[in-house]
Amino acid sequence: MFRFANIEVLWLLVTIPVFIAAYIWYTRRKRRELEAFGDPELMEQLMPNASRVRPTVKFSILMVALTLLIVAAARPQFGQSERTEKRQGIEAIVALDISNSMMAEDVAPNRLDRAKQMLSKLMDNMVNDKVGLVVFAGDAFVQLPITCDYVSAKMFMNTIKPDLIKTQGTAIGQALSTSIRCFGEQSEASRAIILITDGENHEDDAVAVAKRAREEGIQVLVVGIGKPEGSPIPIPGTNNFIKDRQGNVVVSKLNEEMCREIAQAGGGLYVRCDNSNTATRAIQKELDKLATQEIETQVYTDYNEQFQSFALIALLLLVVDFFIFSRKNKAITRLDIFGEK
Repeated sequence: MFRFANIEVLWLLVTIPVFIAAYIWYTRRKRRELEAFGDPELMEQLMPNASRVRPTVKFSILMVALTLLIVAAARPQFGQSERTEKRQGIEAIVALDISNSMMAEDVAPNRLDRAKQMLSKLMDNMVNDKVGLVVFAGDAFVQLPITCDYVSAKMFMNTIKPDLIKTQGTAIGQALSTSIRCFGEQSEASRAIILITDGENHEDDAVAVAKRAREEGIQVLVVGIGKPEGSPIPIPGTNNFIKDRQGNVVVSKLNEEMCREIAQAGGGLYVRCDNSNTATRAIQKELDKLATQEIETQVYTDYNEQFQSFALIALLLLVVDFFIFSRKNKAITRLDIFGEK
């Protein structure tokens, strides 16, 4: 694979035709002035050391050298090599509830944004771990495959909104199943699912899926977000709240019993997330307990620099140009290198 690391530098190549046009114009103008001054053959006899070919040769060499220097400055690169490193870390999938109930404001600023803040702090403490992101409501899908690119993970996380999933609800079991599939083949690294939800499961048997995760060696950590007494769900852009079919304001309550059951079935920990950092510290402590094994990770793709060859050739041409005189040299005229006899 071939590429230029600083491809914008190649725009300087447009100066080459400009220099050539200017040189041609200057040469023709000088020739016309010489012809107007006297007979060309007589003038050639009066200036025996003058050369018509040498200036053109020197200019051509300079243009080629300049072209090569511009190409070298653009840093041509060829080939690539992928390096795989073994690092100590865990693999974690975050299953984040983005149902409408996560917009309740019983924790500041609301449940979903508080969950994002918590996840951001957890990622700040990750070094050699891999992390993936699954979002769910009435359906679940992979927002970010498992990776060690925490910058991308935070970027994707910041774009999450409830309207990403049209089917509303809280299918925790489906979210856990999707998270399990994200791990792919059996890994030697310790694996964990961090489930963040208000626990209002209306769709499936989440406890059974959590048991299956535990059987596959995956620990399920549950973060309940909200308050048991609940809170109404605001409608974005208005001062109103979501109402049921009878016109009553819907109050979303944290189902701690469900969260505890899922955590227990998944062999993990349940913790409630409030406006403090207690939940973040508890989850981080639990992740630190997991036995860390070596994880193979492709850390970068490297390209081999090729600018040295272009720069060397340009340097040699400049040296040659230095030793070529614009006028004939009596000492080497007999060699007739430029065919001027």
